[in-house]
Amino acid sequence: MFSFEPTEEQKMLVETIHRYSAGDLRSSAHAAEEEGQFTTEVINKGWELGYLQASIPEDLGGFGERSLLTGVLVAEELAWGDLAGALNVQAPGLFVIPIYLGGTESQKVEHIPQVIEEDWKTYTSALIEPSFDFDPLDLRTSAVETDGYYVLNGDKTYVPFADRAEGMVVYAKLNDQTQGFILPKGTQGLHVGERVKLMGINGFPLYSVNLNQVRVPAEMRIGGWSGHGFSAILDSSRVAMAAMAVGLSRAAFEYSRDYAREREVFGVKVAQKQAIAFMLAEMATEIEAIRLLVWEAAWMIDNSKENASKQAYLALSGATDLAMMVTDRAVQILGGYGYIREYPVELWMRNGRGIAMLSGLVLV
Repeated sequence: MFSFEPTEEQKMLVETIHRYSAGDLRSSAHAAEEEGQFTTEVINKGWELGYLQASIPEDLGGFGERSLLTGVLVAEELAWGDLAGALNVQAPGLFVIPIYLGGTESQKVEHIPQVIEEDWKTYTSALIEPSFDFDPLDLRTSAVETDGYYVLNGDKTYVPFADRAEGMVVYAKLNDQTQGFILPKGTQGLHVGERVKLMGINGFPLYSVNLNQVRVPAEMRIGGWSGHGFSAILDSSRVAMAAMAVGLSRAAFEYSRDYAREREVFGVKVAQKQAIAFMLAEMATEIEAIRLLVWEAAWMIDNSKENASKQAYLALSGATDLAMMVTDRAVQILGGYGYIREYPVELWMRNGRGIAMLSGLVLV
């Protein structure tokens, strides 16, 4: 039966992640946004906390087992510190988790240990396409079987670290199904374009990618010749991003709440203004509601429940709206200060707008 109380191990993990988020991500977020990247030291410190390693069994180089419910607790706490920073730390999961969920045993042994047993490295995936009607279940990037190979053609966007990735999982449409293919660094026909310029989340480098007659050996298709199911990967992505949206919303709510409690206008605390009090109450209520929806979706996926995909979609849909509502109101509550870059709420509002566009990106 689903419990609303995290285990002692989960509580300890969340506390550890929170200290890192508060002491490293939050304090580095403004500089990373301005400079376009986080320092290697900050990312490595988050990587060394070992969540991805704890999601992989010992025979593959890890020291635990996968739990999406634990994963969303981690994702929320990382995004509370900073969304771009959270994405940086978890980027190798884009490569590891699809192989772990759908790969053959030989693929798992060959590709997973080299990522998780060493320092943080730039492994990534390419799913999102530059189309207003992008649908992860109906991709325009194509894969065609030819003489023991698969030939990939198409365009991708928002590909993290594509300019320096050690390995990349590329998704394409094969026989009306979305399938992942493992591409090593230097694959012929894979061309990395310009870095994508964004309104927010600039501490997380994203690039466009073109695939022109890329030949992929059959053994590099996730799952081999028989392929793999994509729904588990997509559901995990959606729930992870929903959890990050909750973390971002929590950060904006807590900051604006504390500001309203301390700031006086005409001799009255801002929080005592009825309109502001109502705003804060609705923000808090919606955060708790969507968080429970995210937890339920993660629990359903972990326990292979029916309608888990539906629940994952609902969680992401609700969390996307939540992030925009809460961050926008946080800016309003701070008044003129909310629009000044020295205050974090304007960055959180810009980052919140990116939740929808990155919904096919994150895995935990």
